[in-house]
Amino acid sequence: MLKPAQGCKHMSLIKNMMFKGEKTANWTPVLPADNCDILFMVWSSQRNGHTCLPCNLGLSEMEFSALKNYLIESGFAFREEQAAHETEDLRQSLLEMRRDEWTEIRDLLITHRAGKHYSEVWMASIVAAGCLGADHLWRDLGLEARSLLSELLNDNFPMLASSNIHDMKWKKFLYKQLCEREGAYVCRAPSCQQCTAYHDCFGPEE
Repeated sequence: MLKPAQGCKHMSLIKNMMFKGEKTANWTPVLPADNCDILFMVWSSQRNGHTCLPCNLGLSEMEFSALKNYLIESGFAFREEQAAHETEDLRQSLLEMRRDEWTEIRDLLITHRAGKHYSEVWMASIVAAGCLGADHLWRDLGLEARSLLSELLNDNFPMLASSNIHDMKWKKFLYKQLCEREGAYVCRAPSCQQCTAYHDCFGPEE
């Protein structure tokens, strides 16, 4: 069972977002402090068309319903125009076409979850769905900055995140972990530093 949050770390960012939802005056989050703010931010961004995520955020119907209930209990009010968007979702169809790839990324993340609360499983599904997008991962998730993605991964999957010692771009890093896990090394360069595509994997993600 999820433990009550003691407070969200990025509430000022959430309040400043163009948010097509409303929070009640006595808004108190019930999700863990580690994830409540990020989940609100991702949800808001998806509903405003600022992510690559499907309507269910990459979650199963049961998980999505559970998340929605927690957000409602936290004081989040949904407007009718948001619910209407849930009837059509091309991105969900695209996710289904790449279900095996999504599953591999999700399994990688779940294997390395911190084990503190169940929302880590939700986060694994959401991040895996974001990896199927074409932009930087933090943008595909609808986050305000890459630093929030780094914080998300360090909070939920600390052992995996800590192995990114050279600050590789997160999406590249996750796929590299999959390649190494399967014993398939796509890159033929003797080291990252000598690779001609170095800047594709490292450097700013703005």
